[in-house]
Amino acid sequence: MDQLTFSEAEYQIKKRKTRREVFLERMDKLIPWKQLEKKVARHYPKGQNSRPPYPLSAMLRVHCMQLFYNLSDPAMEDALYEIESMRQFAGLKLDRLPDETTILKFRHRLEQKGLGKVLFKEVNKHLEKNGLMFREGSIVDATIIAAPSSTKNEQGERDPEMHQTRKGKQWHFGIKMHIAVDNTLGLIHSIDTTAANVHDIVPSGNLLHGEEQRVFGDAGYLGIHKRAEHKHRKTHLGS
Repeated sequence: MDQLTFSEAEYQIKKRKTRREVFLERMDKLIPWKQLEKKVARHYPKGQNSRPPYPLSAMLRVHCMQLFYNLSDPAMEDALYEIESMRQFAGLKLDRLPDETTILKFRHRLEQKGLGKVLFKEVNKHLEKNGLMFREGSIVDATIIAAPSSTKNEQGERDPEMHQTRKGKQWHFGIKMHIAVDNTLGLIHSIDTTAANVHDIVPSGNLLHGEEQRVFGDAGYLGIHKRAEHKHRKTHLGS
């Protein structure tokens, strides 16, 4: 039996759970982790004897937390070092945590193999099977996922899929994730990604499943009903 660290011991005797802990516990039960692992397993490297890879189950959970909380690769590494509930969720110990490069490589592997959409469809299929997905209304939004803007790397250049955009008075570099969630339970049912400089409204046609009676969005979606791909919809567009 492994000896508990001070952080783990303190975590076990806490008198109340934080909202993050409650949320992660719910995701732990809600997401079909074993099915997701089967989809990724054959694409996951076996590693070398001198340096075995992190368990696939841990990296999948780290990747999901990165999406849950909109964290860059360095921020995800920091969170694992700082937050015991995140380490517990991923099944990781403080003495061996993936760094930002490992997190980045895992994310890129999923992207290169087209596994992001595969995993997402698997989760949605599981939710629908268990009666946890409602389709009366959708909330659409977009968020920027930051990427390193430095060219001090092996290639000597920025990631060509990333772009720069301005939000308010601040400039950002990275990709933009467009999300639609069920307005009853807040469960994600559609995801699309674009370069950060693509307007929120452009991929909106990929987010709505067509059965909504109501669609909600912020000012970034003004005029959505005028676009050709939405003229056939009978939904009420609110804000």
